[in-house]
Amino acid sequence: MMSGGNTQIIHVKDYTEFEVLGKTRDDAIGEAFDKVARVVGLGYPGGPKVDNLAKEGQANIELPKTKFDGETLDFSFSGIKTAVINLHHKNPNINKADLCASFQKNVTETLMENVKKAIEITGMKTIALAGGVSSNSYIRKEFLKLEEQGIKVYMPDLKLCTDNAAMIASAGYYNYIQGKRNELDLNAVPNLKL
Repeated sequence: MMSGGNTQIIHVKDYTEFEVLGKTRDDAIGEAFDKVARVVGLGYPGGPKVDNLAKEGQANIELPKTKFDGETLDFSFSGIKTAVINLHHKNPNINKADLCASFQKNVTETLMENVKKAIEITGMKTIALAGGVSSNSYIRKEFLKLEEQGIKVYMPDLKLCTDNAAMIASAGYYNYIQGKRNELDLNAVPNLKL
């Protein structure tokens, strides 16, 4: 799951059984895209704008990656976001296309490293991208490279990469066929955990 609010690696064991293998400890990847876009003057929503500008640049700017001790698959995107902001403030004339391309490459490498570790841990041969950031063209291209290693990669149509009723209906359907029901006084829970 790659979105403005979440970056997670989830082992889906069944339609209603999930295990979170890794999650963001601070900024989600979509939030980092939005903040980088704002700083370089692209506006909101930042993801598509960074993606488009990055196509005009070269990933030639060194940016930091957060590494955690131990065997965690967690993410942290606040460090790279801060590094981009600091670079831009120190040099407002920096090539924004190169900065966006470098940022996009860096966060994609971080995603790929953790996903590859998750594949090793679980032995899974199928992955699916989800969330708004899964519409990023560079991320999609890099994930498709996993197919060369025998991993099947599923990506939603671009129109289904954002929050939509279809994903909610699908989750409801699988809960329904497993006999899970709620009373009519059920209320919305915006931070509901898997």
